[in-house]
Amino acid sequence: MLGTEESLDMPVRSGSRSRALGLCPGPRHGNTMAQLDSEVKEECLREDLKFYFMNPCEKYRARHQIPWKLGLQILKILMVTTQLVRFGLGNQLVVAFKEDNTVAFKHLFLKNYSGTDEDDYSCSIYTQGDAYESIFFAINQYHLLKNISLATLDYGENEDNRIGLKVCKQQYKRGNMLSANETLNIDSDIEIECVHLDLRTLSESSQAWKLSAFFRMEFYRLLKVEISFHLKGIDLQTIHSRELPDCYVFQNTITFDNTAHSGKIKVYFDSEANIEECKALNISGSTQKNTQYVLVFDAFVIVICLASLVLCTRSIVLALRLRKRFLDFFLEKYRRHVCDADRWEFVNGWYVLVIISDLMTIVGSILKMEIKAKNLTNYDLCSILLGTSTLFVWVGVIRYLGYFQAYNMLILTMQASLPKVLRFCACAGMIYLGYTFCGWIVLGPYHEKFENLNIVAECLFSLVNGDDMFATFAQIQQKSILVWLFSRLYLYSFISLFIYMILSLFIALITDSYDTIKKYQQNGFPETDLQEFLKECSSKEEYQKEPSAFLSCTCCLRRRGSDDQLILIN
Repeated sequence: MLGTEESLDMPVRSGSRSRALGLCPGPRHGNTMAQLDSEVKEECLREDLKFYFMNPCEKYRARHQIPWKLGLQILKILMVTTQLVRFGLGNQLVVAFKEDNTVAFKHLFLKNYSGTDEDDYSCSIYTQGDAYESIFFAINQYHLLKNISLATLDYGENEDNRIGLKVCKQQYKRGNMLSANETLNIDSDIEIECVHLDLRTLSESSQAWKLSAFFRMEFYRLLKVEISFHLKGIDLQTIHSRELPDCYVFQNTITFDNTAHSGKIKVYFDSEANIEECKALNISGSTQKNTQYVLVFDAFVIVICLASLVLCTRSIVLALRLRKRFLDFFLEKYRRHVCDADRWEFVNGWYVLVIISDLMTIVGSILKMEIKAKNLTNYDLCSILLGTSTLFVWVGVIRYLGYFQAYNMLILTMQASLPKVLRFCACAGMIYLGYTFCGWIVLGPYHEKFENLNIVAECLFSLVNGDDMFATFAQIQQKSILVWLFSRLYLYSFISLFIYMILSLFIALITDSYDTIKKYQQNGFPETDLQEFLKECSSKEEYQKEPSAFLSCTCCLRRRGSDDQLILIN
């Protein structure tokens, strides 16, 4: 197998000796290059290819120069990881603050909230009296917020730049319920009616707003009641981390959902927290100074990633030029095209991974700096970019371990087994999708793990991994004997097929590739056209003990540091 390169800089031959012989002139002698003998051209190309596929240690011995790209990658790993850890610790504080406030709001504004959500909703109501009490309770708690809340909260302005509550109800446009003959006349058109309650209205001792016609509900045509309000808060815990505090605007909405008209009103509480710049913030101490240090560190990370991006992009471009030289030479001499495997040897996938990682790190670092300066609040996008880039950076470390045969087994096995595994997964996926649709449509009404397609796919994947098998069997409702019998047949067949057959074949494919790579490492890998071409270079190296002036331009010789200023690739 061919290795990967650390640097694609192809040094020019020893200037004085080469030009004296007229063999390998530098890039300035393009006219002379056209007159070179074809055999010397072949040796020069072979030498460049040999140098291209050296690992960093071999290139250091050949050029006597420090592998700066390797050092840059190591430095980038340390800095990107440090940046991610600092951002993660700060993001934990943000997430914890939002979650704590959401829980506090539920206890403040939801009547008889138990502290645990019932399902995807917070609590439920079953009588008209409880519905009125819950609505009025939330409104009164908003009015008394500053007297009862433990948090640093204040009233915020809504979309209309007004402070107060906005109460809206959705109901069918018209309706008459005649209980005598059990008929119901409903106009399916929906009308929305809203009312705004400011602090002055809520402060009235008579509380006349409760007696308004708006709050006389006709529950047989009522769909939803929504109470929305904005609150302001400040997160002071970031000061302990020597960072500027964050100011929040909480957009809270309480929804009483009666769309099912089943006698059960589901109560939802939704709180969306947006970070805004704190106005007139005056905090003494070293907080501002620490923020500046963080911004400088992030800027240095961007500079390091830009340097890595430029070097890797340059290496890929030079590799493609070298490949073009080799393809043209091979076609000219042997009158045939190089195989696809040899073509892809010049495309370094690790460099592509590094370039993607650098781009994501640069964009994520810019977002992080804007968040730190309180200009942006998109923590989620920044977390995805920085987290994925750090993942790619650490995956890239495998490249350097791959230079050692003892650690190269994982990479080679993955490369050999990937095509077969993808084809196998495509076939197995068809069966998996069939079971997913079947389980959803048949078992959905009788089992909570089969309520929708997403949950069904997750449940089946858990079963493949042997997770929660007994609970899946036991939770099926026995309301229908036919469905219960079908569920047994369905689950037994799926588990037997995927665990005992498909999963075993999947592992066998990887094991087969591992055994193949192990034999290749012992007996040698199959040689391609490119390796045959380079083989002559290795055979000649065995007979060369001392470099001579005549052979200064031939293959596998050590290069002088002064000769590395230019590259041979045209």
